[in-house]
Amino acid sequence: MSAMQLGHAFSSGWVEVIAGPMFSGKSEELIRRVTRAVIAKQRVQVFKHAIDDRYAKLAVASHAGRTLEAELVSGSTELLARLEPDTQVVAIDEAQFLDAGVVSAVQRLADGGTRVIVAGLDLDFRGEPFGPMPELIARAEVVEKLTAICRCGLAATRTQRLIRGKPAHYDDPTVLVGAAESYEPRCRACHVILRGARETPLFEVAAGEVVG
Repeated sequence: MSAMQLGHAFSSGWVEVIAGPMFSGKSEELIRRVTRAVIAKQRVQVFKHAIDDRYAKLAVASHAGRTLEAELVSGSTELLARLEPDTQVVAIDEAQFLDAGVVSAVQRLADGGTRVIVAGLDLDFRGEPFGPMPELIARAEVVEKLTAICRCGLAATRTQRLIRGKPAHYDDPTVLVGAAESYEPRCRACHVILRGARETPLFEVAAGEVVG
């Protein structure tokens, strides 16, 4: 269902969630939807967590190189505090980094008539539900789940974390901001997580890289 069709379908606001693994085009799709809203002369605010500074500190950036000006926030409370009264569309990129309060914040915005576009990883590097994304998906009017391309050529639904070219250990910290040097998309069969005794001490595996 397109955004225009959504506008006719819901008299109040609504929530759209774009989910999938890294390199599946989530940020690209969020940028596309926001761009169309701007062309339609709607008042838009874009947010992302301050932790995500991979490509541009004050912009949402896709792996393809497209950027969109964004406001940095440290959590859902700050996001709500930054909202302008005339904002019609709120976009949130990398929502998996936000606290659980983002769910009620998004609900409040939609109930008040705002269109909310959320993009984020639905699964962490272990292949487990990531942060507030599962509940956001459950409460959204529309969910688009994207896939990337695995190294084997099949559709990738998971994100493989690599430390020095090797699969990450299950006990590694959940949040490690990175791009192609640390992650690649994998299908279910190719996704690997090391378990059992760790061969390399944690501080050596992720020294200087772990952010949370």
